[in-house]
Amino acid sequence: MLLAIDVGNTNTVFGVHDGDKWVVQWRSATDARKTADDHAAWLWRLADMHGMDLGKINGCVISTVVPQAVFNFRNLARRYLNVEPMFIGDPSLKSGVEIRIHRPEQVGADRIVSALGAHVTYPGNLIVIDSGTATTFDIVAEDGGFEGGIISPGINLSVSALHDAAAQLPRIAIQRPARVIGQDTVSAMQSGVFWGYIDLIDGLVRRIKAEYGKPLQVVATGGVASLFEGASETIDHYDPDILITGLLEIYKRNK
Repeated sequence: MLLAIDVGNTNTVFGVHDGDKWVVQWRSATDARKTADDHAAWLWRLADMHGMDLGKINGCVISTVVPQAVFNFRNLARRYLNVEPMFIGDPSLKSGVEIRIHRPEQVGADRIVSALGAHVTYPGNLIVIDSGTATTFDIVAEDGGFEGGIISPGINLSVSALHDAAAQLPRIAIQRPARVIGQDTVSAMQSGVFWGYIDLIDGLVRRIKAEYGKPLQVVATGGVASLFEGASETIDHYDPDILITGLLEIYKRNK
């Protein structure tokens, strides 16, 4: 079995693959201070709840955008799983993704993995929208090459900024409001955040398509992408498994 770990700025996703399918996926708040022991205790409790034997795991692949977390996740794999983990970004690993931008070294590991996951799942040229701490729009060519993209603030970051910067604005839950025109402060904020992000997505997708000049499918993934389902006019597929699919593919290519 394979344990795939995606360490994001906000959340960390753990997925277990049995060779045929993803058996479970668990999500935890990212905290670089958590030790290998902390992660192991949490994982083993969840595994017991699902009747799963983590002792059967014989492979581990990790993508992280939090450098401070590398040490503890490496120890988790070595001490508790008795495996040497693959870390995305290690020069010895081959992703098969050709990075066609001016500064390839600046592309985050998560964006490379998502590009690969989308490429092996959907044919043709793609826009991959990943909604997390940041909302990224990445262009993946038909042959799997990474051709650049856009980075904008994530929707949760915008909500936090409104609350933190304006003394009279409350912290709100993100949800689709019943009306565009708000009738009170909360509904006005929800409308501005939700529909503002829908128009950000649709507007940027249209600009990308006009500039790229070729047909593009649009794939949305990430922790809050499901919020936009049915509201965006430009998203073709909602797929929460894009990144762990990419991790699995990299593991297969380097096993």
